[in-house]
Amino acid sequence: MSTETPEFSTSDIRELGITTDALEETKHLQRNFGRKEILFFTICTLVGVDTIGLLAGLGAEAFTWNVIIAVTFFIPSALLFAELGTAFPQEGGPYIWARLAFGRLAATINNVLYWVTNPVWFGGTLSVVAAATVSVFFMNGAEMTTFWFYAFTLIFIWVGTFAAILSFRVGKWVPILGAYARFILLGFFTFSTIIFAFQNGVHGVGFGDFAVTKAGLVGLAGLIMFGYVGFELPNTAGDEMKNPKKDVPFSIGRSAVAAILMYSIPVLCVIVILPADQISGLDGFISAMKSVFTVYGGEIAADGSSTLTGAGAVIGAASAVLFILCLLSSGVAWIMGSDRALAVSGYDGAAPRWLGKISEKQGTPVRVNVLSGILSTVVLIAARTISDGNAAKYFLVILSIAISTTLISYLAVFPALWRLRVTHPDHPRPYRAPWAPFLSILLTGWILFATVELLFPGLGDGWFSDDYRPDGWEESEKWAYTFTGLIPLLAFIALGFIFYAVSGKTRRNLAAANLVSK
Repeated sequence: MSTETPEFSTSDIRELGITTDALEETKHLQRNFGRKEILFFTICTLVGVDTIGLLAGLGAEAFTWNVIIAVTFFIPSALLFAELGTAFPQEGGPYIWARLAFGRLAATINNVLYWVTNPVWFGGTLSVVAAATVSVFFMNGAEMTTFWFYAFTLIFIWVGTFAAILSFRVGKWVPILGAYARFILLGFFTFSTIIFAFQNGVHGVGFGDFAVTKAGLVGLAGLIMFGYVGFELPNTAGDEMKNPKKDVPFSIGRSAVAAILMYSIPVLCVIVILPADQISGLDGFISAMKSVFTVYGGEIAADGSSTLTGAGAVIGAASAVLFILCLLSSGVAWIMGSDRALAVSGYDGAAPRWLGKISEKQGTPVRVNVLSGILSTVVLIAARTISDGNAAKYFLVILSIAISTTLISYLAVFPALWRLRVTHPDHPRPYRAPWAPFLSILLTGWILFATVELLFPGLGDGWFSDDYRPDGWEESEKWAYTFTGLIPLLAFIALGFIFYAVSGKTRRNLAAANLVSK
């Protein structure tokens, strides 16, 4: 497999404002990212199994909004990233686009938010859902002791971190296997649901239950959009791609279709199998799998709990392993991508220079990878301690922070399409998205709406009233709820300013000043 390093022309160096440090570090990158890898990598980023249960737990309306947002957000974002990813395919992806469109300071802040979300999510939600899966399928629902909880989750985090550290030629197998795990698990779950429905009937869901409401939009928009972002992630390894101008549109088109089907159908299956009061955000999909697999051996008790026996137990155990692999591959794919974006900003003058080091041996940003692993570990321990071991409460709090931080990190990316059409009109565009201004406005509008409603639920129509207040919160706690999400965001933004302030020397050392080319 080819491991040739990327090259920059003199015109690229001038137009893109490449630093001398960037020329030095990109020598260590390896072109191991082909069409198949990009496709599977994108599927792992888009099809997140950790939120299926939470979305299904919000009822049939969630399915309707999922379809609406797929049409008005997901598909437009695919068109937008198909252009940006082929026109500006350099390493760093969304950081580079934001920097070219709005300057290094805006891109720095945006990139910190883009990066920090992923170790928080990896350690704070994915590892916990994986632990819950072990509890449900291998411990008959019993809680893990504190020792075994930490033993399992820390192994989960650091296996993922190690996969990100390895050369992409080796580490890519985690996302590839994760994509196959999704095909097998979600396909088999859907097939088994049909059998279950014929044998046991389905939970009563009427046509009227699929009607949409404003309260449903407020509660669901951010969650659904969180599951529908990630088209841009392969471009964080843009200089490691073999042929981005052809492979990026190919992968985006196919992964978009796969993601809509693989996300929507399981949500609908869970809705019709389990009553809403039996679906929790933490283990809703896990419980649905266990109930469905009783068709192969087992029973469902009067209280809704399931017990698997015989072939059902074997299938359940195998499915649990596949589910954990899906969780791990999601985290690894996002860590691989966001860590590369942060490393690029390190050698581009938008983060401390020591973060922008690419390993000569592995061709990966090892220092950022290790930093992400450490942050994931800190989040895991802190959230577990603060929540007194309440896994469900822990899951929802961290997921809320991850969603809001993720969505805000697109505020400098979606407008970049329109802005770069204006500032770089003659730049080659192998693919041109239709209605570029409209796409930027539509997608940015969605992000602004979802972000505001995440921080101030129901603002403009009864802020924090009964219709909009998240479960478990009292009306008197609205400011406490808002600051729970707002304070981390402000801290991350402040970190962006700090990163920019300490990296002036790197960004002043532009390669174009010395007419350097490779």
